[in-house]
Amino acid sequence: MSRIFAYCRVSTTEQTTENQIQAIKRHGYDVRDDRIVSETISGSVQAMQRAEFANLVTHKMELGDTLVVLKLDRLGRDNIDIQQTIQMLTTKGIKVVCLDLPVPDLSSSEGKLMLQMFSAFAEFERNRIKERTRDGLERAKTEGKTLGRPEAIETTEKVLEAKAEGLSQSAVAKKLSISIATVKRHWNK
Repeated sequence: MSRIFAYCRVSTTEQTTENQIQAIKRHGYDVRDDRIVSETISGSVQAMQRAEFANLVTHKMELGDTLVVLKLDRLGRDNIDIQQTIQMLTTKGIKVVCLDLPVPDLSSSEGKLMLQMFSAFAEFERNRIKERTRDGLERAKTEGKTLGRPEAIETTEKVLEAKAEGLSQSAVAKKLSISIATVKRHWNK
């Protein structure tokens, strides 16, 4: 008898997988709660490097089972990793269903074609995001904007005042309730 599992993934702790779970159920997949695996981890992390996904594939699923994901990018954003993950699953006799594709069964010939096309698009979009981020940082630099955390001038002043009083670095850290690393960073400014 075939069992149905669902894999839901979000990238940040501010997000929840609840919408993915509800959408999978609305598509007619009655997945038991103990067969729904949710994970908070970036899609850029390879599938088998994700603890919950690896545990699902290695210890819970077996021949004849079905894995349902709402969108292809829940499996990952790297074309090669997605291809390898689905190949590994189908080799184990696990059917992979992706609900946002025109042909949801990725085990079928049409599904394999869809997989190749859409996983290439997912990787393309990930690379475009990186490029836009890099371009934005470069533009900010050319406009003279300072990147990163603002310099803690007040902290430097307090550290130097305590140093002038003859306190050691550890005594300054304790007095100002800051780490020794912070004291050392401001010690010779």
